Amino acid sequence: MIPAQPQQPKISVTQSPEYRENYANSVQVRVSVWDFFLVFGLVHQESPDAVNIQNTQGIYLSPQQAKALCNILGQNIAQYEQTFGPIALDPQQPLPIPQGPIH
Repeated sequence: MIPAQPQQPKISVTQSPEYRENYANSVQVRVSVWDFFLVFGLVHQESPDAVNIQNTQGIYLSPQQAKALCNILGQNIAQYEQTFGPIALDPQQPLPIPQGPIH
């Protein structure tokens, strides 16, 4: 007799009343043996020699969730670059003009 395969649970996603969406152009990562702490914020260059980072949100992740996030971001970045071209990290390089559909 072949054992029955366990059924996948039905997943329901909802948003709590506290749910918010924000933009961040800065992320800092702090690591401990128990978790990863991601601090998101906004960078403002107020003058050529002064940069201000305003932290807006901190998120704790378990090491397992941090690794899962790393994997899914890697997959999505590869897909993005395949569609729109390489993402330049050097701020002195001009950004490429995206080609293709934008969702």
